[in-house]
Amino acid sequence: MPPRLLFSPRGVHRCFTMSVYSVCERGSSNTNGYRMFIKSTSGPISPFHDIPLHLDKQKNIFNMLVEIPRWTNAKMEICKEELMNPIKQDVKNGKLRFVNNIFPHKGYIWNYGALPQTWEDPNHQDPNTNAKGDNDPIDVCEIGSKILSRGSVIPVKVLGILAMIDEGETDWKVIAIHTDDPLADKLNDIDDVDKHMPGLLKATRDWFRYYKVPTGKPENTFAFNGDFKNKAFALDVIQQTHEQWKSLISGKSDGKKIACLSLWLVDHNKRTNPKAARVD
Repeated sequence: MPPRLLFSPRGVHRCFTMSVYSVCERGSSNTNGYRMFIKSTSGPISPFHDIPLHLDKQKNIFNMLVEIPRWTNAKMEICKEELMNPIKQDVKNGKLRFVNNIFPHKGYIWNYGALPQTWEDPNHQDPNTNAKGDNDPIDVCEIGSKILSRGSVIPVKVLGILAMIDEGETDWKVIAIHTDDPLADKLNDIDDVDKHMPGLLKATRDWFRYYKVPTGKPENTFAFNGDFKNKAFALDVIQQTHEQWKSLISGKSDGKKIACLSLWLVDHNKRTNPKAARVD
């Protein structure tokens, strides 16, 4: 569906529908003012808090929010601190962040995003990594064949996980594939990735190891000697981060400046309403 232009006193907004959710962009790409809001038929929602973690819990099918399409360089992310947690471009030292190309790749080598309703608690030291969480939703690398749109919410099958240590913080990287991908039926665990997509896991580990080096940072390190853990291990880590998110949203854990307003959550003391959450 082509974008719809909405005119308001605050400027031009581009809105379009994808799946059961729609997105509404405010501002221009590659500027500090750019925001992408996720909306339902009821109005804006928080992709961090309102989109369910599971699409089908019995089959272990998860919802993934795509923040960064494959082969792009702008480092986009859920804005944890703002109302309804829109997607925005990360800023470091006052400058918009773009990842460098890591030879021979262009930008991110997968569709990159996050699992909603997860949180890597910065107050909790992970026994697997001996490092505290990075204060973000858990990251996902979607390895399917399609380039996906920013803001799309897709069903994914989890295959495994990589334990990266980023500047002293635990930063799990879930490996997953869109359930509609032609290879989805053949990929059921992490070993299947090497069988059907040889070289991808090594390229993934190398990309995460080196992607900050061009900016003057040291190489990132990994727990488990950089080995990818299997699906069962990944599912356990995801569940742990889901429980940590529950503690965040209930106020039991200190999320510092994280905005926890939600449109849909029941029995949530920071629940809002569509009128209060309007963005257009």
